[in-house]
Amino acid sequence: MEVVHKNDEKHGSFEVVDQGKSAAQMTYTWAGPTKFIIDHTEVNENYTGKGLGKQLLMAAVAFARKEHLKILPLCPFAKSVFDKQAELADVLF
Repeated sequence: MEVVHKNDEKHGSFEVVDQGKSAAQMTYTWAGPTKFIIDHTEVNENYTGKGLGKQLLMAAVAFARKEHLKILPLCPFAKSVFDKQAELADVLF
């Protein structure tokens, strides 16, 4: 399985791909040049409970840290992880 990042001027996504098939996806929308909004996370029912949502979120956090960006987690899943893990506060908007 690998995480694929797609990004354009308005939207982007992180997707876990397993043998050419989408296993999970997290989408975001740009909110200016220095922050993005995580708006949705979805895990294929065949992959639930395998930590893929968290893997996607950590890919988003790594991207934000590398590019000096902030994240606004409007997706309930992403928000719950940010609420529980203080070590992610550096990228929280």
